[in-house]
Amino acid sequence: FKQKTAYEMLRSLVGSEMCIRDRCYEQFLESNNMTDVMAALVALSHTDCPERESALAHFYDQWRDDPLVVDKWLAIQAKSRLPGTLEQVKRLTQHSAFNLKNPNKVYALIRSFTSENQAQFHDISGAGYAFLTDIILELDPINSNVAARLVKSYTLWRKYDAQRQALLKAQLETIYNAPRLSKPVYEIVSKSLR
Repeated sequence: FKQKTAYEMLRSLVGSEMCIRDRCYEQFLESNNMTDVMAALVALSHTDCPERESALAHFYDQWRDDPLVVDKWLAIQAKSRLPGTLEQVKRLTQHSAFNLKNPNKVYALIRSFTSENQAQFHDISGAGYAFLTDIILELDPINSNVAARLVKSYTLWRKYDAQRQALLKAQLETIYNAPRLSKPVYEIVSKSLR
């Protein structure tokens, strides 16, 4: 008797991508525990389909008064592999659920994007890097320690290909040259550039 993988079992149950989306959405709506709801929402978050938007909106409406669950909602969207995730993250920085002065919100949305969505953050356009620099410079006067933690996304810049190295180094230089930079951010940036 050969055990089937979870993927094989799912494929045998539903048969096609459309059915998988339907099954995920059904699980999202009908599950009576957060583990199953979150698993379905994560799966849908990586799929460009109407069910994705509906599930995200429904989840937020249901849990908007629970800050920890809303943090998960922000993080799920920041980790999406879909093209356009950076634009979604930018939109979410304007959402009432996000507050730049709240470190948990910053970590849920911004750090999830920069540290757990490598493909989108390190897109060769450099747009993810420019976005992070803007956030760091806006955040530094508010909470320099959180800003310094975000700068750490740039500290390994020499490990990337030449094109990304140039883009990352340029962002570090932009931060380094910013007026009134806090000591924690300045120290990390100056060490990274040495």
